[in-house]
Amino acid sequence: MPTPLVDIGWLQAHLHRREVVLIDCRFALSAPHQGRQAYEQGHLPGAYYLDLNQDLSSPARAHGGRHPLPDIDKLVAKLEALGITSNPATAVVAYDSTKGAFASRLWWLLRYLGHENVALLEGGFPAWQAAQFPLEQTVPSKPEPGSFIPCVQSDWVVDHDEVTQQKGIPGTLLVDARSPERFRGEQEPIDPIAGSIPGAMNIFWQSNLDAEGKFKQPPQLQQVWDVIPQAENSIFYCGSGVTACVNILAQTLLGRPMAKLYLGGWSDWCSYYSAGSSRQ
Repeated sequence: MPTPLVDIGWLQAHLHRREVVLIDCRFALSAPHQGRQAYEQGHLPGAYYLDLNQDLSSPARAHGGRHPLPDIDKLVAKLEALGITSNPATAVVAYDSTKGAFASRLWWLLRYLGHENVALLEGGFPAWQAAQFPLEQTVPSKPEPGSFIPCVQSDWVVDHDEVTQQKGIPGTLLVDARSPERFRGEQEPIDPIAGSIPGAMNIFWQSNLDAEGKFKQPPQLQQVWDVIPQAENSIFYCGSGVTACVNILAQTLLGRPMAKLYLGGWSDWCSYYSAGSSRQ
């Protein structure tokens, strides 16, 4: 399977192959049940559903951000229940309806577990609909369980203490994936405090995408990222470790190494401070 992106033509040709598992990741932060409801109303044929809150994260606590890493054993069990194996590596295709924002989280999680045979569907659910390809409401029957042995890339993740220690060191670059308005602290629709981590630079995750919600071609993508320097130690973050994964995927499209993910992101960072306090 081509990675990290496949188009709707490739997926249509490979849709019913046993070695391909399709995952619907639609979700809405403002309405957590909306994604599953949309799945039940119509999804790509054979697709299973994984929920950002219930499947791709563990419950939030006082610190750690709004979407902490899921329990690895539980996630592996869910992957195996969908028939996903690590050897031979099942081809996993993820999609959503929001320009890859949530599907990229699953893409990153599988890569974090050492599973490289995973891709996003270019254009996601809207592209499939626009092509008038078939949808179905039936939930697929359970497949034969897979055997998934994780190979966790533990050095791909950093926490609050590590960011605090590393952010001022030469050669370290912090990149915030949130909108420019949130980055500048002009608005904050989700977290209790507005702002950004001192010293960070901003590449809005949607800057990687064209008007159709597809990733820009490498020359145009390169222009997006040319505004910031490359660094030996790149740390990407967003609000809670979701849309930063879009920026990380963009890096792989440019042939660059996987950046580290500050999974807790701004929601974790600001949890250590009260409104009006210094966030240095």
